[in-house]
This record gives sequence, structure tokens and C-alpha cells, in this order.
Amino acid sequence: MLLWLVAAYLALSIGVGLVAAMRVHNAKDYILAGRNLPMYVVVAMVFATWFGAETVLGISATFLEEGFHGLISDPLGASICLILFGLFFARRLYRQNLLTLGDFFRKRYNRTTELILSMCIVVSYLGWVSAQITALGLVFNVLTEGGISMNQGMMIGATVVLAYTLLGGMWSVAITTFIQMIVIVLGLLYIAFEVSDLAGGAGKVIRHAAEAGKFEWLPEANIGAIIAWIATLLTMAFGSIPQQDVYQRANSARSENVAVNGTVLGGIAYFLFAGIPLFLAYSAVQIDPALVERYMSEDSQLILPNLILNHMPFTAQVIFFGALLSVIMSTASGTLLAPSVTFSENILRGFMPKLSDRAFLQLTRVTVVVFAIIVTGYAMQTESTIHEMVENAYKVTLAAAFVPLAAGLYWRRANNLGAALAIVFGLTTWIALEFIAPEGIIPPQLAGLCVSAVGMLIGGLVGRQQRAY
Repeated sequence: MLLWLVAAYLALSIGVGLVAAMRVHNAKDYILAGRNLPMYVVVAMVFATWFGAETVLGISATFLEEGFHGLISDPLGASICLILFGLFFARRLYRQNLLTLGDFFRKRYNRTTELILSMCIVVSYLGWVSAQITALGLVFNVLTEGGISMNQGMMIGATVVLAYTLLGGMWSVAITTFIQMIVIVLGLLYIAFEVSDLAGGAGKVIRHAAEAGKFEWLPEANIGAIIAWIATLLTMAFGSIPQQDVYQRANSARSENVAVNGTVLGGIAYFLFAGIPLFLAYSAVQIDPALVERYMSEDSQLILPNLILNHMPFTAQVIFFGALLSVIMSTASGTLLAPSVTFSENILRGFMPKLSDRAFLQLTRVTVVVFAIIVTGYAMQTESTIHEMVENAYKVTLAAAFVPLAAGLYWRRANNLGAALAIVFGLTTWIALEFIAPEGIIPPQLAGLCVSAVGMLIGGLVGRQQRAY
């Protein structure tokens, strides 16, 4: 019965996506929903940027294993990213009325910079979208008690997300995400109330977590631990700023004030609400210690869904898995669309300058299908956890893209030479250290960021000054 209700929910999501497709008349509608989204939809979409598989299954499992110390990148770094983007990037980028971040790199620098950084952005999404597909496979596997394998579940989930994203684009993402966010917030609050009652009260769970040292989040007092902590924070806080999905959600707003305020509020809401999955997962320690012990040695990501299946009434199970599917699909749809749009607009379209708007729209849809196939295949092959896939996703953009974006917006002397040196220095340093000293005192991605900044500084000071935008 539970599986059939889930199937009905998935069919409804596809139906909503098909209705949204009626609003798509051109590429701008497909990519940015006509830049006509109100505040409440923008807040919901920004909130859903990372409130997906990583939040409900990934960081909740990490919290059980490592406490707050393992959550520096997400939710702390992820929330900081959204707030920083809203405060310092959203307004300046919104005013330029561009489709993608790659367009900014072409306009501010040149076609070469656009190509390289757009490819870096596309590559960074491989692990991020794959994490959502992996989570969908896990949900179907748990719901059917192994009747549907992980791989089969991934293919089913990817097909559903592709179905409603393919035709409606950003309109589908916006409408389905707003509905899904209502399900998420109300559903998880209800589940938290029920789980709290089973665990003997929220205070008991929190006290037990505090006594177990789960709320310790600062690094050890030695230079290596401090540098590693900073690198983990900045990988998400800075590395996910030059990302198409963050930009696309803010840039779909109906005004620049909505873009700014919606992004900041979405970031704050994400940080506050991310605590609920942590509470739910840790409640399992009080409710069913044997369950926790079993899955800590197998796959800690399974603790929360199995807690719900084993200890909650049927209604609560329906609500939880409906909310879980909502968070995963809302994140997956946006993160599937973003790299596909970047690839079609900033890589393919540059080689086809006479492409009509209608042909470009079709090209983008084909790219969405191809990217969905690629990430599903990658998700089936990788052995990384959901949290690991997300943490690794933003190293490339931290090392290569953050400095050219920030300098391009805020430093008048930023130029083509500076962008080229920033990219070359950042990427080569990061890649080299990943092979030579991946566990060195300075993490490779942090070294890449620092050297990238040096490259921009050198280029800006010795190269020809360009017009700033």
C-alpha cells in the first residue's frame, strides 16, 4: 500500500511538471521561468537548493558518526554560501540579465574563460546530481524491502525527475518545488513530533547528544586541524557560489530585491530547518539502539528510513517518505537542469552562433536527457556516500571559478590575463596536490583557491585594464 501511494505521488509530480510545460514558450521561459517568480517561490527554491538527499540522509548519518564536527561543509557552509550569494552576488548578477554564469564569464572576460569555467561548473554537478539519484535508489530499495534493487531504484527515480524537468524546465522546478516544500516542512515537523514522543521527549534526545559530544563543532587546537576545518567550510561556502543552480534560482526572481531577499531568507531557512533530520536520526539512539548498531556497521544512511518503517504508524510512514521524495526530487530537478543549461548555452551554442531560439530550446532538452543518463550511470558505479559525493562536488569550482567571479564583480582591474592565470594556477595546484599530497597540511582545494587569487592579482596588476561590468 505504501509503495502504491508513493507511486501516485510520483505520478502527480509528473503531472504538475507537464502542466508547467504549458508556460514554456521560449528558452528564457525554460531556463529562468521568464524571470517572473514571486518571493515565496524564490525562497522555496533556494531552500530546496541543498535540502535534498544530503540533508535528510547524508548529514543525519554523518551527525550520528561524527557529530557537528562532520557537518562544517553542510549545513553550515551551504547556508553561508546562500546568504553570501544573496548579499554580495545576486543584485549585481541580476542586473546583467544573463541566462547563465557562463554568460557572465564571456561578457566580463572572453570566450576561452567562458568555455573552461563552464566545463568546470558542469563537471562539479556530476557528484551532486548523482547523490540525489543514489538517494532515490535507496528509498525505493527500502520501501520494497530489497524487492527493487538500488540500481533499479536509481533508474526509476531518474526517469521521474527527467520526465517533469524535461518539458517544463525552470517552470516545472519552480511549481513542483513550491508544492514539495510545503510537503517537506509540514511532513518533517509532524514526524519530529511523533519521534520525539517515542524517544521520551526532545530534551532527552538533545541532552544525550550533548553528553556524547555531538555538539562540538570547533577544530582541535592545532594548525593542521584548523586549516582542514577552514578548507572544509570554504569548499562549500565559496566553492558553491559560482554554481548555475544557485544563480538560476535567484535570477528567476521578478525583481532584484526579490532575488536578494529570497536568497538570504532561503539560506537562513535551510540552516534552521536542517536540524530536524539530525534530531530524527539521533532519536534512533534512544528508540532502537540495536537498529543504530546494525546500520552503523553497514550503511548509516539507512538508519533514519528504517526507524520510520519499524517504529512509526502507517500514516507517518506515508508522510515521511512523501517528504523524503519531495526533498530529493526538488533538489534533483534543479541540479539536473543547471549543468545541462550551462553545457548547451556556454559550450555548444558558441559553436553554433546562428542557432534559433527554438532550436536552442530543443538542444537544451536533449542535453538534459544526456546528462540524466550520465549521472545515473555514475551513481550506479560509485561507492562514495551521499555526503562524500556532495563534499567533493565543489572543489573544482572553488579552485577555478570563485576568484574570477568575485574579482570580475568587485575588482576593476580584473582582466583576461588575471582570469587565465587564476584558472591555470588554481586548477593545476589543486590537481597536482590531489595526486602528490592529498592529506597534506594544506588541503588541495584550499591551496588551489589561494594560488588562484595570486594569479588574478598578478594578471590584474601587469595586464591591460578592461572595462568592468
